Amino acid sequence: MSRIHKPHSGSLAFYPRKRAKKETPSFRTIGAAGESRALNFLGYKAGMVHAIAKNEHQKSVTFGQDIVVPCTVIECPPLKVFGVRAYARTPYGARVLGESTIGKPDRFLRKKIKGFKQKHGKQKGEKKEAGQMEGKKTEVQETSVAGLEREKEKVNALRLLVATQPNLADFGKKKPEISEVFLAGSVDEQFEFAKEKLGKELRASEVFQEKQFVDVKAVDAGKGFSGVIKRFGVKVQRPKAKKRRIVGSISPWSPSTVMWTVPRPGQMGYQSRTELNKRIVKVSSKPAEVNVPAGFKGYGKVKGEFLLLAGSVPAPVKRAVALRHAVRKATHDRFNVSGMRVIGTKTGGKEIDEEESVKPQKVAEEKKEKKEHKSVEDEIQAALKGDKEKKPKGK
Repeated sequence: MSRIHKPHSGSLAFYPRKRAKKETPSFRTIGAAGESRALNFLGYKAGMVHAIAKNEHQKSVTFGQDIVVPCTVIECPPLKVFGVRAYARTPYGARVLGESTIGKPDRFLRKKIKGFKQKHGKQKGEKKEAGQMEGKKTEVQETSVAGLEREKEKVNALRLLVATQPNLADFGKKKPEISEVFLAGSVDEQFEFAKEKLGKELRASEVFQEKQFVDVKAVDAGKGFSGVIKRFGVKVQRPKAKKRRIVGSISPWSPSTVMWTVPRPGQMGYQSRTELNKRIVKVSSKPAEVNVPAGFKGYGKVKGEFLLLAGSVPAPVKRAVALRHAVRKATHDRFNVSGMRVIGTKTGGKEIDEEESVKPQKVAEEKKEKKEHKSVEDEIQAALKGDKEKKPKGK
């Protein structure tokens, strides 16, 4: 029997559907954790692969069998910790109490933060305040970590100011993203962790572990101005209708207004989206375990540490992806697997040692040897020396 009731498709959970304010994702809340450590990270989406692994979910019908797992590769170059920011609690929420930055940032970071204050002298050109990012001035008190520690009773939380290092990846980007990293533990433990990491690098393996659930946030792919059929999944009208790819009625006579719940054409994509409870199936610093021979389309090859997430991630390749410890307890045990073997790699998905050299795969193009083009003079000299091959006599 046919359905007589068909409301429009599409979710009303995200409104208004407009372009994201910024492309670099950031979190406003974070999950609680006991020991002092970093709680979030930034990486770059390289692409997707599929792997074969043994299912360890006991309540699954495929328990103990090999299953195919779709995986997203997130390359995670080390984050450069260039500052520490202290927050104080006020009746209006958390406010910046002060911050401390390193004395001499690298040249890529100076492209992102204009007029970075240096301890070794003033920069040439126009004077600008510290913390001014891409032309925007911020009124933040610059001090040292020791100065922030003297006002420890006012500090509610510390966060690390970090910059990504896309120049260590293979997709051609040099200008970093700037973000904050939340810290767990008490204020004293956060100060000790911040003093230890200031001016150094923070790696993804120090933040996440295998088989752990994380939340992923990113700006998805933009699709421009789209109609209601593509944007909301409205049913196409019959062929005899005056117009087919429209909504049948946008509003009633009374009230004489177009309600916000009515599907309308407009911007589709390039919106900030968060997905909860994505399982990390692999954390590794051996790119040969995941690199395909031709490289990832539109990205290149993974060159450093990476994460394998089960499922998809809302972002195109080369875009920054933010990850954090899961804030909600997972109600499922999906993709609880072991013995990951990524399909299509040179090593067949097997784990290799860092010292072991990976033999190149025999491809048809590699079998064709390039013949050396010799000039006439070289052939004459070879004939005189007797090195020229003798031609076989005919029968």
